[in-house]
Amino acid sequence: MIDFKGSHFERDVILWGVRWYVAYPMSYRQLEEMMEERGVEVDHSTLNRWVVKYAPFAGEAVPCTQARGGVELASR
Repeated sequence: MIDFKGSHFERDVILWGVRWYVAYPMSYRQLEEMMEERGVEVDHSTLNRWVVKYAPFAGEAVPCTQARGGVELASR
């Protein structure tokens, strides 16, 4: 389980940012703008720290989904 103790932001917001960065080809500044549009003010350097810290473990926190044909895919 990922430890979010001491984090300024909620667990879901952190995983949201990490998942978007890993799943889509975008820069940290673009992700910063997207999150700001959704009411979350976070700096691009903070997003970088989240990705470095949480991306290796993000698969544990995000449930798997089923693709067509019944093959189970891990969400990134």
